[in-house]
Amino acid sequence: MLDQLAAAVTRHSDALWTSTAVPRLSLISVDELGGNAELLYEPMICFAADGAKRTTAGDRTWLTSRGHMFLNSLEVPVTATLEQTPYRSAVLHLDPALLADLLLELDETDLHALPTPGGQVAAPITPELTNALTRWVRLLDTPADIKLLAARIETEILYRLLNSPLGPVLRQFAIADSSLSRIRAAAGWIRANYDQPLRIDAIAAAARMSVATLHRQFKAATGMSPIRFQKQLRLQEARRLLLAGTNSAAHVASTVGYASPSQFNREYRRTYGLPPAQDVTRLRHRLTTT
Repeated sequence: MLDQLAAAVTRHSDALWTSTAVPRLSLISVDELGGNAELLYEPMICFAADGAKRTTAGDRTWLTSRGHMFLNSLEVPVTATLEQTPYRSAVLHLDPALLADLLLELDETDLHALPTPGGQVAAPITPELTNALTRWVRLLDTPADIKLLAARIETEILYRLLNSPLGPVLRQFAIADSSLSRIRAAAGWIRANYDQPLRIDAIAAAARMSVATLHRQFKAATGMSPIRFQKQLRLQEARRLLLAGTNSAAHVASTVGYASPSQFNREYRRTYGLPPAQDVTRLRHRLTTT
């Protein structure tokens, strides 16, 4: 059945990343190995129908291979590396309101007692879930069916996910006042203010946590401290701006919030292995020869 899911993904993928007419469904299709990709993940679940991908967030790494799924419940900077191709994946973009409605329908009301899980988790895809995912992607074969059937199949997928090892994180994700939702608010604050000096008191206020609790639970959920989280966001944006080629490294350093160009150069080289100019040259060469 995984072969059928992979074939459906291949049939409807016209690029590396394909948004589709089915709400909250995207497809990933890659045929050749490449270098590391610096990405900002949003809340989503990747279902690997073929190949394998390694995802690193802070100090944590997950390998999602054929027949496995990876849940990311926060907006978090990651490094993604394909380990095996061809790689085929269906991606479900998470909507907390849909999950909350389903939990109410299931009468799961005592959710605040749940332990605070990490923000990411991986697990095998069950045959029942593979069946539902295949039917969901195959709706793209019959577009007239999407309006009537897509939401129903998505509800089935969410129901099966709630009863999988991903369930505890999804329950925390859906509840507005859960610990995980507070960490999501903290991460969102840092994302919106990544180019400003880090104000841990403001972040704690946004998350409605004490500073000590924020540090502990933020690291547990993202694999990194708030300041490292901000640094990753700054460096990812700097790399993107440098690749666009419109400004010097010094100007880019200032744009993303660095007061010292020398500090920017040190941290950039520590992260990407080369000074900014050399790294961008390497990136452009790789992108134009693959």
